[in-house]
Amino acid sequence: MALYVPPFRVDLSAWCDWRAEDQHKIREVVGTGFRLPGPQQSVYTMAATAVLHLIEKYEVDPQTVRFLALGTESSTDNSAGAVIARGMVDQALLSQGRLPLARNCEVPEFKHACLGGIYALKNAIRFLQTDGQDTRAIVVCSDIALYAPDSSGEPTQGAGAVAFLLENDPKIASIDLRQAGSASDYRGVDFRKPIQYLNGDGHAHACSNIPVFNGRYSASCYVDEMLFALEDMYIRRGLNARDYLRNLAAVFMHRPFRRMPENAWGMAYLFSLANGDAEALLELAGYSAAAGAPPEAVRAEMTRRPDLLQFGVRDRIGDEVLPLATQVLRKFRQLPIFKDRVLNRMRLGTARMEELGNLYTGSLPAWLAAGLEQARSEGAQLAGRELLLFGYGSGDAAEAIPVTVMPGWEEAVGRIDIASAMAGAIDLNQEQYAAMRQGLYPALEFKPRDEFIVERIGTASDASFQDKGIEYYRYIS
Repeated sequence: MALYVPPFRVDLSAWCDWRAEDQHKIREVVGTGFRLPGPQQSVYTMAATAVLHLIEKYEVDPQTVRFLALGTESSTDNSAGAVIARGMVDQALLSQGRLPLARNCEVPEFKHACLGGIYALKNAIRFLQTDGQDTRAIVVCSDIALYAPDSSGEPTQGAGAVAFLLENDPKIASIDLRQAGSASDYRGVDFRKPIQYLNGDGHAHACSNIPVFNGRYSASCYVDEMLFALEDMYIRRGLNARDYLRNLAAVFMHRPFRRMPENAWGMAYLFSLANGDAEALLELAGYSAAAGAPPEAVRAEMTRRPDLLQFGVRDRIGDEVLPLATQVLRKFRQLPIFKDRVLNRMRLGTARMEELGNLYTGSLPAWLAAGLEQARSEGAQLAGRELLLFGYGSGDAAEAIPVTVMPGWEEAVGRIDIASAMAGAIDLNQEQYAAMRQGLYPALEFKPRDEFIVERIGTASDASFQDKGIEYYRYIS
């Protein structure tokens, strides 16, 4: 695995001062900071930089790579995608006197909100198990998460790319898709990026990648789809849900901000009790009683499973989909046992992720990389143990994918080096941040190094030659 993040950083404690927000609340719910791209960085330059760093760190023979997939929801070209990153990587490799990626390399792009990278991962595995058995695959997740200023989503922004190498002789972890669980369902106004929308002037304009979203409803959709994906995995594998969640070494989830995966995993544990044996039901009854909720009513609500699409309308969008279960979860969070049942399963890498912000498709793989690095530094004995990856994309779709850690995983994880990728951060002040959000870029002390940049953007649009809007790239060594 390899990571790239742009240098321009917003400190969330400073942002709280700018917006008169509660610093303690933002720290506990969201995190500590996030990154923004500058004028010379795009979703494609970040992707290409992460891929090149991956090839260099792991001394990959580019000619063995026959599948390069891009997962993103921040595309700025509706025709090309992964091949743009491929072009940059090839140019850099050729300039170093090396061979480019294999000419018969497939270059698909995958889009389904934040799940695009996981769908790319699954398809890369399928490629390696069929016509690409003797080759390698690279998946890169690259995104720019932006929200309107003064919106509830503003502190949950971020930008970056994560690339990972897949091969039939894995060094970090193995994946068997037959053990995974899937779920999908349409959610209407959950979280969308319509290509055209009406501005205040009543005219349609091209979307600028700022999402249309409904926060509480989106959180409910996340939990609901997670539960269905987990249920599919439990059934496929014949698992006792409560025992599985208790014994799991660690879980890594799609992470738009700190609190969401914590609440979701807490709800997953409560649902495992609702569908469990007498002992599990007794445990759930204890949490329900402590929360002042009738245990039988709580369990009935958990087994009823409402249709969330019915809540995606104006007069119900603010309703709590699972009011009793949510009441129990709030109490459960306050109990000491919550740390053991929930927080300890997602402890690894959490501190690093609080600084990375929301990377959309890159959030889950970034958390996995950060968690493995922390496990290595602590001398954790993970070989042979199972980790669970939970991917999610608004709209909705989810994947629960177990991975088994390989013997000797520490050596490959030692090359990730997230600290180097995050070094050299440039903290933005309020004026600089406001200017960048308006597409204006003040003079900043930044010199690109070991990365691709957007050198210029084409402007020609005549009968003899057209390149209007097309980015031209250069690698800065």
